[in-house]
Amino acid sequence: MPSQKQLKWSQLRVGITVLAASITLMVLIFLMSGTGGWFTRKIHLKAYFDNAGGLRVGAPVRLAGVDIGNVAGVKVVSGRPRTPVEVTMKVVTTYAFGLHKDSVATLATAGVLGEVYVDIDSSSASGPVVQDGDTLSAHSQPDIEDVVRASQSTLQNINSLIARLDHIVGFIESGQGSIGKVIYDPGLYDRLNSTVAEFKGLMDDIEKGKGSLGPLLTSDEAYKKAMTALDKVNAVVDDLQAGKGSAGKLLKDQELYENTNKTMANLRQLTDDMNEGKGALGKFTHDQEFANKLQETMNNLAALTDRLKKGEGTAGMLFKDPSFYNNTNQLLLDTRELIKAIRENPKKYLVIHLKVF
Repeated sequence: MPSQKQLKWSQLRVGITVLAASITLMVLIFLMSGTGGWFTRKIHLKAYFDNAGGLRVGAPVRLAGVDIGNVAGVKVVSGRPRTPVEVTMKVVTTYAFGLHKDSVATLATAGVLGEVYVDIDSSSASGPVVQDGDTLSAHSQPDIEDVVRASQSTLQNINSLIARLDHIVGFIESGQGSIGKVIYDPGLYDRLNSTVAEFKGLMDDIEKGKGSLGPLLTSDEAYKKAMTALDKVNAVVDDLQAGKGSAGKLLKDQELYENTNKTMANLRQLTDDMNEGKGALGKFTHDQEFANKLQETMNNLAALTDRLKKGEGTAGMLFKDPSFYNNTNQLLLDTRELIKAIRENPKKYLVIHLKVF
């Protein structure tokens, strides 16, 4: 049998082996956790949030999804009413090149029901690299509770909309309103059926050549007349293209085109001369003295017509004096009576007396 001393020595060796294995396993686990181990220098950073949202000490700190440290402390501090939660982060300096003073720290959740961790965003950061003790700006993201609270109003609106739709559907099913009558009114169905039957009868009459539309669609004579009309139109178009007739000459005659072009050129030259004040028309359009005289003449004519309307002067009296009209009318009557008397008894008025000395 082994001695007591040998048993104690065996137990000591087993204990030392287990202790060494445990220490080695702890070191390996710590090194594999990505925090850098005991020999990597670490710096402390701070960020202030309005709500911790369940963040615990030891939660990971990640940069672009990579673990770079852990949360060293979470506590509520005084003097910051808007952001009272102070979060202290311990990160390794290995990733310091990706951390800037203007980086933004946010509280994120791993999945829907995962743990809360600190996520640092440096995608828009351009400041200097952080130093030990720096404070990062914080940005709060809505958590599940905020999303649920925000969705409650949406769900209430959806429920209200469903209730209103259910009311409208019930209203329609009862045959009320325009849509309800369209769906459930038998009279409307009968009228629609009657309309379809009348339309079918109309189509049957057209197919049989009845009415005005029937011959147009079924009669060969109407087709022949239409083709004849199209042939005549084509003939007219061909004559126009060939330069025949008056319209054809207007389209094809080169001499007519040249004469028209010359006429347009002459008209343009005439208008240019008038604009430059050449010729009689040009002087009329540009001579201010002529314009003044013309205006004076128009004013005189206007004054003369006003005097005529008022009956002033001899001419005005001729227009306005009723006695002149009466005398003229009486003179015409006397003249007609005299002519009539001469025709009836010319000897009475046409007597020639000859005296011989």
